[in-house]
Amino acid sequence: MSINKVFNMEQNIIDKANKWLNSNIDQSAKEEIKNLLSAGNETELTESFYKDLEFGTGGLRGIMGIGSNRMNKYTLGMATQGLANYLLKTYPNEEIKVAIAYDSRNNSYFFAETVAAVFSANGIYVYFFEALRPTPELSFAIRNLGCKSGVVLTASHNPKEYNGYKAYWDDGAQLIAPHDTNVIDEVNAIASIDDVKFDKDASKIEVIGEKIDALYLQAIQKLSLAPEVISRQKDLKIVYSPIHGTGITMVPKALEMYGFENVHIVEEQATPDGNFPTVVYPNPEEAEAMTLALKKANEIDADLIMATDPDADRVGIAVKNNHGEFQLLNGNQTGSLLIYYLLKKWKENGKITGNQYIVKTIVTTEIIDKIANSYQVESFDTLTGFKYIAALIKKLEGKKEFIGGGEESYGYMISDFVRDKDAVASCAIIAEMTAYAKDQGKSLFDFMTEMYLEFGMYKESLVSITKKGKSGAEEIKEMMATYRANPPQSIDGSSVIRMVDYDSSTETNLSTGEKSKINFPQSNVLQFFTADGVKISARPSGTEPKIKFYFSVNQPLDNKENFDAVMANLDAKIEGVKVDLKLG
Repeated sequence: MSINKVFNMEQNIIDKANKWLNSNIDQSAKEEIKNLLSAGNETELTESFYKDLEFGTGGLRGIMGIGSNRMNKYTLGMATQGLANYLLKTYPNEEIKVAIAYDSRNNSYFFAETVAAVFSANGIYVYFFEALRPTPELSFAIRNLGCKSGVVLTASHNPKEYNGYKAYWDDGAQLIAPHDTNVIDEVNAIASIDDVKFDKDASKIEVIGEKIDALYLQAIQKLSLAPEVISRQKDLKIVYSPIHGTGITMVPKALEMYGFENVHIVEEQATPDGNFPTVVYPNPEEAEAMTLALKKANEIDADLIMATDPDADRVGIAVKNNHGEFQLLNGNQTGSLLIYYLLKKWKENGKITGNQYIVKTIVTTEIIDKIANSYQVESFDTLTGFKYIAALIKKLEGKKEFIGGGEESYGYMISDFVRDKDAVASCAIIAEMTAYAKDQGKSLFDFMTEMYLEFGMYKESLVSITKKGKSGAEEIKEMMATYRANPPQSIDGSSVIRMVDYDSSTETNLSTGEKSKINFPQSNVLQFFTADGVKISARPSGTEPKIKFYFSVNQPLDNKENFDAVMANLDAKIEGVKVDLKLG
């Protein structure tokens, strides 16, 4: 079937749809395309074919369906063929091994099988996880098994309509330059779907599972800094939810291995299910996703609530606040607490020698820098995304010792045996940290208050604006261009004194107009700093049709009785910033 102009729209979209229709795809896929080419489906046809899925900060991610801009067997096949071609060119005359994992999302297993088939058809040896596993375990497996690359099929915490493809390199980290763009070049060099080798070579696929699980859990166990505390606080009441995801396979085992004997699973969310039937979004950043966990915690008077996203690389927590009510902590608060605890215990245990460091991203809270400085531990900033944290770890390997790090979006890394955010290890250490506080007669909220008393109270907030489709992408591009050309002069009554543009690698003193270069990879991010310590970051997503605005404000906390008043001041400050930027 060849249709030229059934309706008035861009010819290249129709041409691309017809190219797919006339390629070697299965009959059901052809029927889907024919339906899209029928009059009345212009919008869906455009969204399905107006562009190709591209690697962003999280790899390949999109809505499932037919088309070049959708997650399906063929877009995955082309991406994998491109990655295979790049591996074969990069490692000529070498045995190339890759590892593949998948989460609980709809089609993740089918997509994983497709990826394995394409790799094996290209002569590449595949380690294939026998069942769903957390993303961080895939990163661990790549390093442990001596793989050159790896892929996990997941869309992290996105809605159920999405799936994704995260590609990793030999260090267990997601692809960065030049590998990411080189792989895309190889994908773009594929003339058609017919160039993809889909015929599986079963002799080159090895199923893996329990052996890697055991090694991964052993590595997590070695992270414990206070086993004697846990032995005293083994009855700590913990509520855990995997939100229908892969966390159920590893988090309860890790907590049990650490010695916690009073862990309560949210049964309604314990079964892996790609439809995520109990939540709107399977995202522990969303209060709604924590509803059932909070209900159980109130029933048993828990000390700690933890929930992981579907691929178990992010974790959200809740603890009782100073009013005896459960409060969700944001990613900056949890990340700060982790660094505070790790450095405190490293010092108590005599492990800080002056050669250690921690890492955070540019949009993450500045209190982490203050904590690190107080312990004379070096603190580094990277662009948003754990692949940049991993790249810094690789650069410093053998020179300095990595303690931990993270980013505001609920992702944390303890030690470096995994080179991506790891909710399994994080859950173990968060539980230990809570036990450490309880051993001193404190809640984790009390522990956080102590941190704020010492370093000042920091409050962060995020506004995420979604602009769907082609027109939305253009609108976001125009928004960033306007900020670059006409930066705000003042925000909430305070002068904007500095602008950092990571796209042009330039920092501008807005008072003098003086410009200087910054040493960061190029990225479409803008930051504004005010005279009174406010930080605003604007960052379009690399994988989703949205732009994110990050806000950070701070104020000293003189005594714990003023906690609520200072927090209210900071909340008001953030609202003032949003209003000035017309984001309120």
